[in-house]
Amino acid sequence: MRRIIMLLAMVACLWTAMPAMAADSLAVDTLAADSAMALVDADLGGADEETADGGLHKQLKKKFMEGSAGFMSLVALALVFGLAFCIERIVFLTLSEVNTKRLLKDVDARLEQNDVEGAKDLCRNTRGPVASICYQALMHIRERVEDIDRQLTNYGQVQLSNMEKGCSWIRLFIAIAPSLGFLGTVIGMVMAFDQIEVAGNISPTIVAKGMKVALITTIFGIIVAVVLQFFYSYILSKINRLTAQMEEGAIILMDAVVKYKARNNG
Repeated sequence: MRRIIMLLAMVACLWTAMPAMAADSLAVDTLAADSAMALVDADLGGADEETADGGLHKQLKKKFMEGSAGFMSLVALALVFGLAFCIERIVFLTLSEVNTKRLLKDVDARLEQNDVEGAKDLCRNTRGPVASICYQALMHIRERVEDIDRQLTNYGQVQLSNMEKGCSWIRLFIAIAPSLGFLGTVIGMVMAFDQIEVAGNISPTIVAKGMKVALITTIFGIIVAVVLQFFYSYILSKINRLTAQMEEGAIILMDAVVKYKARNNG
């Protein structure tokens, strides 16, 4: 009986306290809603201010001019020339890709019919390094198998060199872009110390100006290096894929040549 009375008393206390708790919860929810609305208004105000300032394009242009036009121009030139070499290599390697399996199947079909000239014409009229090495092998099909294999190896190195042409310049711009940024950093710090020496005191404004120039040049230099490195890695992946196709094509073609020589008694 005593326990029942205690439970009823607790329920009565909770029932009495519920309106106050609801009011407190409503006040907290209202305060949270007001805070959220304030944050949204601040974000919208920041977005409006950014739009009014001209957006990302103008901000980048502003930072570019703040980072010492001389060194920032050198970093921009490294980006432009590096991208030019990257685009040229990507276009060249993309045009060099063909359906290797179909090409080798057609060459093998012509050799099965003893149509060497037809196989040569097919390889001559097909772009890419795989067709080129096949054509070189067919040009020496009357020679010994060892000599044909040596011709394929040597000409494969020539084709690999052609695919890697210009990559050294891309690596140069990847290395030189952050170096120019670091050079701008050092010069910006020297400028800050020169201004401190002229002013005769360590003013936060003077120090901040020089350090700002230093950091901006470094940031842009690293960004250029990252962008060029991304394209360079993509170029290397295409070169590796073409190299694998060349090796596979050479193996399949040598098998077809051996079969052709066996049918025609060498």
